[in-house]
Amino acid sequence: MEETRNRIAEVAVGSWLEKTRAYGELLKFRLSTFVVLSALFGYALAVREVDWLKMLLLTIAGFAITGASNIINQIIEKDWDGLMRRTAGRPLPTGRVSVREAEVLVIVLTLLSVFIFVNFFNNKTALVALLSLVLYGFVYTPLKRVGPISVFVGAFPGAFPPMIGWLAATNQFGWEPGVLFAIQFFWQFPHFWAIAWVADEDYKRAGFKMLPNGGSKGVRTVMTIMIYTLFLLPVGWLPYALGMTGIYSALVATGCGVLFLAQTFHLMRHTSDRAALLMMFGSFVYLPTVQIAFLLDKIPL
Repeated sequence: MEETRNRIAEVAVGSWLEKTRAYGELLKFRLSTFVVLSALFGYALAVREVDWLKMLLLTIAGFAITGASNIINQIIEKDWDGLMRRTAGRPLPTGRVSVREAEVLVIVLTLLSVFIFVNFFNNKTALVALLSLVLYGFVYTPLKRVGPISVFVGAFPGAFPPMIGWLAATNQFGWEPGVLFAIQFFWQFPHFWAIAWVADEDYKRAGFKMLPNGGSKGVRTVMTIMIYTLFLLPVGWLPYALGMTGIYSALVATGCGVLFLAQTFHLMRHTSDRAALLMMFGSFVYLPTVQIAFLLDKIPL
């Protein structure tokens, strides 16, 4: 009898752990962490002195709204995810989490984030966060099967996090949060198109049309990527021009921008998946490096 109870308890614990793990996968923890860090960067850049309780609350709200957006994306793409190798094992296609469970989780996470933003920060932060959720979940996601316009639309919610952080700290729009938005906005294009290049075969199985120029993996597409990457050079200087940061971070941003641009020339020369993969990794290095440089070199406003 005791052995039976222990076995039942083990099964129950194992089932609970598996469900928890599945919920964690729905939240896309690594992606959400990257987004939340950008919001924390915007907050830390805006304040004279960091309020660690506010940072904690911003982290919780950021994870909640980002997780809700990610889950909406997966609900809509459930059947298409099952067609791709990289996503076939996700909780919804495999049935480890039901659509109803996912919908309830979206509601809970959205309400939690809005409650925190409104009660501990301000209404502007809550509104931009909700706009980000709507654009990512209900506009960008269905547009992925329409064409590369989805990348343009998706670049908006992808660039909101540092602006959200700045608004959480100051409750004010202006040039400063606009510049932080612009840097992350233009970064989105080489970042997403490098990913789309590498995952092109998988994306085609699901009918996703992410690459520009008719989905071509050729020189014209690299030229398009290069144009957006070029914008990072002047916008990287704007925090210095506005007196937000010092000259050293502007030089770091320029150096990183030049190296990032060099990767587009490498991709143009080889037009290979390996060159696109290198550019994808380069995008992951560029943004946090530049943001850390801005933080270390910030000038109190």
